[in-house]
Amino acid sequence: MNTTFKQEVINLCQDLIRKSSYSGHEQNVADILKTYMQKNNFDKVFTDKYGNIIGCIKGNRPGPKILFDGHIDTVPVANELEWTYPPFAAEIHDDKIYGRGTSDMKGAVAAMCVAAKYFKEDFGNDFAGELYIAGVVHEECFEGVASREVSKNIKPDYVIIGEASNLNIKIGQRGRAEIIVETFGKSCHSANPEKGINAVYKMAKIIEAINTLEPPHHEILGDGILELTDIKSSPYPGASVIPDYCRATYDRRLLVGETKESVLAPIKKLLEEMMAKDSTLKVNVSYSVGKEKCYTDNEITGERFFPGWLYSKNDEFVQKAYVQLKNNGFNPEITQYNFCTNGSHYAGEANIKTFGFGPSKENLAHTANEYIEINQLIKAVQCYYNMNIAFLK
Repeated sequence: MNTTFKQEVINLCQDLIRKSSYSGHEQNVADILKTYMQKNNFDKVFTDKYGNIIGCIKGNRPGPKILFDGHIDTVPVANELEWTYPPFAAEIHDDKIYGRGTSDMKGAVAAMCVAAKYFKEDFGNDFAGELYIAGVVHEECFEGVASREVSKNIKPDYVIIGEASNLNIKIGQRGRAEIIVETFGKSCHSANPEKGINAVYKMAKIIEAINTLEPPHHEILGDGILELTDIKSSPYPGASVIPDYCRATYDRRLLVGETKESVLAPIKKLLEEMMAKDSTLKVNVSYSVGKEKCYTDNEITGERFFPGWLYSKNDEFVQKAYVQLKNNGFNPEITQYNFCTNGSHYAGEANIKTFGFGPSKENLAHTANEYIEINQLIKAVQCYYNMNIAFLK
């Protein structure tokens, strides 16, 4: 592998960072990737209806389809004054590139593309299978929803998620669900509260009751926690009116094998018992549904239920990547992610063999002064290149 890749991946990463790409506004970054892929002789480059940019290098012999998935949207910069270096300048200090998206996860996307380019440069199309790189949109809003379109078009046999893992192999994660609890009361003037039904008081009792539910537990992934994240009442501001509506949002971390029905079942049972004891209590529980606009002008819609997944470290495809990296001087651990990724679709929904592997530290995502170490970025290219060999040669 030609050593010129080192400066090339630094440059590409910086180019991606210098373009802001909040969810729904990823086109500038997608265009950079499209130009890079076309310039470097990818066999096919296309954009789907959501704006995912996908490049393909196709071998001249039949074999597996391997997909490298990296999202190209980022969370917003809340306050630029909190940053030591400008969040969209991609400045280098102390062998680190600073900027929004360096770790989460434009560095990994750059490394995937550069590794694919040099794989083709070294082997041409003399390999068995197909290599895909996908720059995926809207992951920060919907983990795995835009990826459904990617897997529908490609039908991959293996997926590598490039989320930051400190160059370790990640074989699972808890999933995530956003659960909405709503209470319905009766408005009246707050000077005469006995004439109404205060939806917030009803919600307060429900929150207390939900806190008594025992979370399910998985020996590897941990607890399926259920945590209150916000609460809103209506009308707001109250202005001497008893609220007739209250909405509480819960974050539920999902374990392997949990379904939409099984997750809501204990909550529904609890609420039904409470309504049986209180004829004035009216309550509903459901999953949040999100709708966002893509830069392609299409809408992306998804119920916020993103499954958990887990493979064994002894699974053949995990060991294939692990052994290849070990034999080439790398020493990855095999662990799990602590957060949700596009693997919720590939592994959790579509049952496609999936693992995560990316440069940088997991705890740098979404932080002020986000950065990626250049050494990690360079090693990621070498590791992705070796994965291509492991699965395609």
